[in-house]
Amino acid sequence: QVHLAESGGGLVQPGDSLTLSCTASARTFNSPGMGWFRQSPGKDREFVAGISWDARNRAYGDSVKGRFSISRDEIKTTINLQMNNLKPEDTAVYYCVLDPTGSHWLAFAADQGSWGQGTQVIVSS
Repeated sequence: QVHLAESGGGLVQPGDSLTLSCTASARTFNSPGMGWFRQSPGKDREFVAGISWDARNRAYGDSVKGRFSISRDEIKTTINLQMNNLKPEDTAVYYCVLDPTGSHWLAFAADQGSWGQGTQVIVSS
């Protein structure tokens, strides 16, 4: 099991930007996809963004397209989520996820993946 450490959450105002980072404890020998889910109270868990091992494929949830951007460092163990034009509805706990099958949609993360502890993002005026 790979340990995932998230950072970068906090309290911001609507329209602000924030960057979340996630570092895997070890470089795996397969080619995992990595990305983010989020969950706010009373709502279902929602896919936010995902990126393939080689960073050639990226996917975004409909609610964040055009505002969020995911990237991966060259050694493949760290991903970043640049969040721009934040809205109150972006308030949630954001979870870093690793999908060992390589899916950039993190399609198998729920059953086979590794999950971080989560970092809180609050967007409020």
